[in-house]
Amino acid sequence: MALITMGGLAGCRVDEAARIAARRLDLALLGDTQIADAIRNEFGEQDARRHSAFRDMLASVVLRFATAHHLLIHSAGAECLAPWFQGRILRVWTTAPEANRAGHLMLDHRLERPAALDLLRQLDRDAKDLRERRFGRRTVSPDQFDLTLNADTLLPEQIADLTVQAAQTMDLGTQGLLSAPEEARQQFAIRLRLARLGITPAGTAELPVKMFAHPSEQVFANLLDFYGIAWEYEPRSFPIHFDDEGRATEAFTPDFYLPEFDLYVELTTMKQSLVTKKNRKVRLLRELYPTINIQVFYQKDFENLIFKYGLTEAPAAV
Repeated sequence: MALITMGGLAGCRVDEAARIAARRLDLALLGDTQIADAIRNEFGEQDARRHSAFRDMLASVVLRFATAHHLLIHSAGAECLAPWFQGRILRVWTTAPEANRAGHLMLDHRLERPAALDLLRQLDRDAKDLRERRFGRRTVSPDQFDLTLNADTLLPEQIADLTVQAAQTMDLGTQGLLSAPEEARQQFAIRLRLARLGITPAGTAELPVKMFAHPSEQVFANLLDFYGIAWEYEPRSFPIHFDDEGRATEAFTPDFYLPEFDLYVELTTMKQSLVTKKNRKVRLLRELYPTINIQVFYQKDFENLIFKYGLTEAPAAV
């Protein structure tokens, strides 16, 4: 099976590079949120005493996922999985000088340089604190990685390209999925160690493979990647209707968020005469959340983008 881990210092835009690499290699992408959810679903709510068991809990859920999917993990400390996937793992680390990383934060969060430097140093401290809790050390050792890249001279797409080339050189794509007997053998030792700490499965985590709801969203994501624009897919839902007790009864989830522009994007490739309901939701969102920037892309907008991008197939209606 193929397992790639991608980590790096704050401000190196590793998340964008990981997303591009996962798409090009057709790997299921797991980030910090997905990993935390999987461990919580499998082993219950975490507390301070369980930090030392993070390595085993992570390995347990990833081993099971690896029987059904090839994986790319962008999560702090995922390189620790190497002992369970020897010969099947590529560990990538991205670094850059502080000035470069602060510049990225200035763009991504619309900050002045002093505020960006403060944020960067806080993120660095948080990352070191997290590593100390999980692994007993605050620093990253170079020998934990197979490939180290410099975001000062490489764009996220170039980092993704080099990651793809390394994976192909290692023939990771030609290996089959992890076999059930091999998973069971490794799980036995892991679960035994966890049981000694009083940690037993509370449920079964499912691999949260996020699929686009419509082909037009995939095309739009490819377009953003082509122009090097960072994006998040359906990152937030906004309640727009409430009952008499103030509880949300309906929410609206824009298709994309572009952090560099602080802009939400809603795609609607239907004819404009058929988008009244969606327009009403957008107007309501603007009324309830006046500081939120949102742009709707209609059929003609989308066709113009596709033409500029070099695609000839018209999008299907959604």
